[in-house]
Amino acid sequence: MSSLIAFYKSSIGKKVVMSLTGLFLCLFLAEHLAGNLLLYANDGGKLYEEYSKLLVSNPVIRGIEIVLFVSLFAHVFSGAVLWIKNRRSRPRKYEVYRLNENAEFASRITMLSGSVIFFFLVVHLSSFFWPLRITGLGQGAFHLVQQKFSNAWFSALYVFAMVLIGYHLRHGFQSAFQTIGWMNKKYTGLLQGIAFILWFLIPVGFASFPIYFYFFHVVVPSSVVTGVR
Repeated sequence: MSSLIAFYKSSIGKKVVMSLTGLFLCLFLAEHLAGNLLLYANDGGKLYEEYSKLLVSNPVIRGIEIVLFVSLFAHVFSGAVLWIKNRRSRPRKYEVYRLNENAEFASRITMLSGSVIFFFLVVHLSSFFWPLRITGLGQGAFHLVQQKFSNAWFSALYVFAMVLIGYHLRHGFQSAFQTIGWMNKKYTGLLQGIAFILWFLIPVGFASFPIYFYFFHVVVPSSVVTGVR
């Protein structure tokens, strides 16, 4: 145990933790998007309601959620510590800033994008997770989605956050594989394809929900979704 703690205290240890937790969070995003695609089912939200109830009632899924939150905390904490350490080791700014001689855009704004994404996660969890999983005071998952995405500011924040998540994932996925030594020229094409799915298709998929519900969706009353008469 002491050796693991000592390893984590090192910079490479924190990078490994960030890499592994980041890849796990990527898997969660893919699964989460797959479930949320039920929002497009032309059934008045019934399938999505059943999916949401499964998430709440299944003890295995609730256990995975605990692992997810621990991973999220470890990822954010390790990233913040590394950023602070790097800033302290290089307190003076570059005397001359040349765009082409510094890291790519996604890499340079990793901390900024991560901070905004963290704020978005707080808003997201308080808007959906808390009323549906904790308090149980929501009027149904589908109705809550309709309600939230009918708000222009909330929908705009959601789309903006997806853009930042795309930049964050583009840099983070490649960095994760480099850190844990899984970068291999033989699998470059495969990794680039997976990376494209993660940093482009998944954020686009999530961003499509507020756009669809705000501009194109006809609001279904909660009584219709829940079957209340």
